[in-house]
Amino acid sequence: MSGQDWLEKDFYATLGVAKDADDAAIKKAYRKLARQWHPDQNPGDAKAEEKFKEIGEAYAVLSDAGQRKQYDALRAMAGGGARFSAGSGAGGPDLSDLFGAFGNSGFRMNFPSGASASAQGAPDLNDILSGMFGGSGASSFGARGYSGPPFGPGTGTPRARKGEDRRASTRISFREALAGTEVFMTINGKRQKVRLPKAVKDGQKIRLRGKGHSGVNGGPAGDLEVTIHVDPHPVFVRDGDDIRVVVPVAFTEAVLGAKVEVPLLDGSTVTVKVPAGTQSGALLRVRKRGVETDKRKGDLIIEVRVQVPTALDREQKRAVEKLVALFADEDPRADLLEAAKE
Repeated sequence: MSGQDWLEKDFYATLGVAKDADDAAIKKAYRKLARQWHPDQNPGDAKAEEKFKEIGEAYAVLSDAGQRKQYDALRAMAGGGARFSAGSGAGGPDLSDLFGAFGNSGFRMNFPSGASASAQGAPDLNDILSGMFGGSGASSFGARGYSGPPFGPGTGTPRARKGEDRRASTRISFREALAGTEVFMTINGKRQKVRLPKAVKDGQKIRLRGKGHSGVNGGPAGDLEVTIHVDPHPVFVRDGDDIRVVVPVAFTEAVLGAKVEVPLLDGSTVTVKVPAGTQSGALLRVRKRGVETDKRKGDLIIEVRVQVPTALDREQKRAVEKLVALFADEDPRADLLEAAKE
């Protein structure tokens, strides 16, 4: 972004914050506006896409302490906006107003040869002006009443800087998160395919090198930071690198023991033995049937949930009543009642 852009754009107004807003207020305002104007929330809306871009540009400058300082200094010198007029006889911009901020009447910076503006107590303008006037520094234009050396040492060649990072989000399914997937995203105005690695978690941020804003003055491009949102699955729940699943078993299966079929992530099943006398809430483990990462493979954790019949016919009810009679001497709450007296 050039210095002229900085003069023409009020980044504080774009984010709706005061000029003395702190970093937290700037970040809060940016997040709110970014959610409102994100292209994913406004598909096909060119105005929303442009607004989202402006918000990103404003945040990129105001969230960077160095750039914000330069931006504030430049706009303060220009009175808060672009006020340039043709210079008399030199054919260049009239910077009288611009340098009035330093107490000078017009542009008469009578520094000793080789002295910089910053040495006189004012900001060093080489970096600011080089971006405004094509990167040649203060010596490249015919300023009225000035014909001396450039500001400060050096030639005023603009420094290469890495481009600003971009931030985006995407939503994928539970299976896509575990297996890895490709999503299409609009980056720098172009629809591009982005590869997401396997085993990503909900809320995880993936950094894609060189997918951000273009570099400045030949610098490298910034990065793209993608926040991943994973949709929940109706059966499986991720627990670290393990996968948990609740498996209902019949009352008789829990009492007598049984072998039950349990679903797996790949669509197949595995046979699991439920021991006799298994209680509701008991956990069974199947090794290496969980999340597969580059380092390890998690387990499948099975939570047994005993299903008690809710509707019995006459014969079933009589059978249960006989069973109750057989276990009449057992009290499952005896230990609970005794412990409560302590």
